[in-house]
Amino acid sequence: MQKAIKDVLLRAVVLSAVMAVVLMGVHNAYAAEEQRMLVPMGNAVGIKLFSDGVIVVGFAENLSVPAKSSGLRVGDIITHINHSEVDTIEEVRSLVQETGTAPLSIRVSREEKQLEVETVAIKAQDGQYLLGAWIRDSMAGIGTITYYDPATGSYAALGHPINDIDTGVTMPVEDGGLMPATVIGVRKGEKGQPGELQGSFATGTSLGNLRANNDAGIFGALEADAMICKPALPVAQRSEVQVGKASIYSTVGGSEVREYEIEILRVFPDGGADNRDLMLKVTDPALLAATNGIVQGMSGSPIVQHGKFIGAVTHVLVGDPAQGYGILASTMLAAV
Repeated sequence: MQKAIKDVLLRAVVLSAVMAVVLMGVHNAYAAEEQRMLVPMGNAVGIKLFSDGVIVVGFAENLSVPAKSSGLRVGDIITHINHSEVDTIEEVRSLVQETGTAPLSIRVSREEKQLEVETVAIKAQDGQYLLGAWIRDSMAGIGTITYYDPATGSYAALGHPINDIDTGVTMPVEDGGLMPATVIGVRKGEKGQPGELQGSFATGTSLGNLRANNDAGIFGALEADAMICKPALPVAQRSEVQVGKASIYSTVGGSEVREYEIEILRVFPDGGADNRDLMLKVTDPALLAATNGIVQGMSGSPIVQHGKFIGAVTHVLVGDPAQGYGILASTMLAAV
């Protein structure tokens, strides 16, 4: 009987030790996550994105439109024609010319579903065969790098997706990259009219690639070490972000990254719409004088508070350019 009791006690001690080790591992995992270190950036960059497939952005109006009558819709992403993959306007044009008036099989992605339609191109007066659809295969613009991860060499930017300007569709990525940019002007934000950074960028120099475009921003690997001029900061969890003073890093003139004061007005509960985790207000007199607040091109400007990296500016309130929204760094990290 005593031996049995000792065996039971021994098992209890061993089980307690195992649980202690497991709990210690869980604690260490949380500690490691809390100590994730990222470099806040704020550099304005040129962004070039080549889509995976081509996006239907409209239909011709002055001729019979086989693309529209086939069931294609604005916002569809054409991925294959006659079972050949297409990523560029030139590839689509070439396959349509080769097929002539024979049936065309077109595979599209629509709202994350794969569909297939059939049509026949028409012959124009100049001898070209046409579908009658306006399509897009790339975009270029100015944005802001949010962070650099020294552990992986990766970056994140924008804090929101790159959407096609005409359809609002999130552009799927085939390839892309970042280029050096210079802000040469600012169209100030006004009530009811968002402002915009005006810039130029050099297409011959690469700062990094572009490998993902999703609801939390764009992501890739950064190549230009010279851009990294600030120390890495620990990533703040949602519970650590406080209403009150904070700062952003942004480039609103030339290529110089500057720090500006803002105020966090509200921290939303987890699961907010469109990854809008924060509401914020620009309070810095210099930034207000330059832009009137938040303008297009500043998306991705990193936010820091009490020595921790919080997240990024993402949206402006149309009715008040001094106010807008932000995404948490932890939300961006979870989307990679």
